[in-house]
Amino acid sequence: MATKHWLTVKVPLASCTIASGAEEILNEVSKQEQIDVKTVGCMGLDFIDPWIELEADPYPPAIYANVKAENVERIINDYVSRNLSSAYALRYRTKQPQGQKKIPVLNELDAWKHQTKWVTRNCGIVNPESIEDYVAHGGYQGLQRSLSMTPEDVIKELKQAGLRGRGGAGFPTWLKWNICREQGDTPKYVIANCDEGDPGAFMNRLLAESDPHRIVEGLMISGYTIGAEQGFIFVRAEKPLAAKRLEKAVHDARTAGYLGDHIVGSNFNFDVEVFLSAGAFVCGEETAMIASMEGGRAHPRQRPPYPATKGLWDKPTTINNVETLAHVATILTEGSENFPDGTAKTPGTKVYCVTGSVKRTGAFEVAVGTSIRKLVYEIAGGPPEGRDVKAFQIGGPSGGCIPASMANLSLDYETLQAVGAIMGSGGIVVIDDTNCMVDIARFFVSFTKAESCGKCLTGRVGTRIMAETLDKIVQGKGAPSDLDNLATVCDSMTKASLCALGRTAPNPVLTTLKYFRDEYQAHIQEMTCPSLVCNPLITYRIEPTTCIGCTLCARNCPAHAITGEVKGVHVIDQDKCVKCGTCIEACPQKAISKHTGGE
Repeated sequence: MATKHWLTVKVPLASCTIASGAEEILNEVSKQEQIDVKTVGCMGLDFIDPWIELEADPYPPAIYANVKAENVERIINDYVSRNLSSAYALRYRTKQPQGQKKIPVLNELDAWKHQTKWVTRNCGIVNPESIEDYVAHGGYQGLQRSLSMTPEDVIKELKQAGLRGRGGAGFPTWLKWNICREQGDTPKYVIANCDEGDPGAFMNRLLAESDPHRIVEGLMISGYTIGAEQGFIFVRAEKPLAAKRLEKAVHDARTAGYLGDHIVGSNFNFDVEVFLSAGAFVCGEETAMIASMEGGRAHPRQRPPYPATKGLWDKPTTINNVETLAHVATILTEGSENFPDGTAKTPGTKVYCVTGSVKRTGAFEVAVGTSIRKLVYEIAGGPPEGRDVKAFQIGGPSGGCIPASMANLSLDYETLQAVGAIMGSGGIVVIDDTNCMVDIARFFVSFTKAESCGKCLTGRVGTRIMAETLDKIVQGKGAPSDLDNLATVCDSMTKASLCALGRTAPNPVLTTLKYFRDEYQAHIQEMTCPSLVCNPLITYRIEPTTCIGCTLCARNCPAHAITGEVKGVHVIDQDKCVKCGTCIEACPQKAISKHTGGE
């Protein structure tokens, strides 16, 4: 065994890395001798989880991807022996050991080099549970700078930066704060929205788990600017690690004098409480969030009045998404003149979570205005081999589905809204050619139906009508009039619903009707599912000339729907078949296939 040199091993502990085995890796690393173990957050490159990073001067810092616990000792021994052949990437450009294959530097990788690391700069770098680490990387400098400015100058700084809310609506942050500030000396409150209920969206969790002090710092700057002395961070209880790290960040900031009375020698008094929510998608809507915090049911209320004038306990309140607050802290640290370029209407960066049918899933921070093509194909690697992208679902469950032919569109608020999608919190689901767009619409509508608070008629009944109509269509029981009825219901919901959930819930239906109408017509007029997804419209058949009678399909069929003698041709009883697809997976001859309609 090679002699181990003293070195540092960074192990990322976040929900995503823990789910892929990072805790087991941490245990294994801790068993090794002469090693300084440092826990960090997630880098956002979820496709390489779990990863570790090794560093020992004069060796180059090396990142190892998809690590297994049983390989930890070998990786360490290889590294200290200057054998980097199994490394995924080097953190920095440096001279590499001779006689080995070239290991790319992180900045040379497509998944990294096209990003603009602004608010995620510390993710995967600092220990999220160490305030000393955060301060060493420039933390709380934005707060100290803001305390040397007047609140009006802070608002002016954000206005010069052009920061818009990153929670979905894109409302100018400076304007919201200015409205709240102008409400006089009445008690005021600031809230960080860390609810994040979108399936497939985890940018808020990334920041909360990997760089929680940046959120706390942004919230403190918000409190100072509007004249509040109390702040809250609203976190759903289903994100226990995010809540734990935010609570620790608050405790450590208070202990270090960044929270409490006369913060860092100023006249500013401010404290923060982490509020755990039982969790409901509608809590992401700010007035529903306020109702929940006040102890009531999470029901939205009619606006105006807006929370900036009448919010928590009827007092002026600003609510900002955690990514927005992370931008605030970074802008006040770096200065508005250094805010990255985006578009003319929306400067800066946005963190997008790309999931679905791509080679590289993760959370990627890019300039606002980056094209869908660059994000999905260059950064996320495009679809797996043998698959083609069919659509992009953008903006969460109430976002729109746009066709792959629109990949050159700019990812900004106005462009996406013009084609029927929304920015939302920044979730992008890549849908490939194995999916049925009618079924996709049904899936997202079923989510918003379940999550509707039921307070307004259009939200309560409209989501139910959409779900029931789509159920009929995928079962082959639809009628041409159903498409007109869907359009009518969607129009009513977008115009008359109480909150954004109800107004945007029809987006998956409206966009699939617009861009994939032929699939709806195939389901209704031909009673076929072109994508072979909707079970009531498909059948499984065994090709007699290919079947060798191995009986594997029959032995694996959970419904006992397949019969046949050994070495004889087998058949499927269509009345018994539950269309689970087990037989296709079991057949070594690929003799079983799916068909739709009269095929």
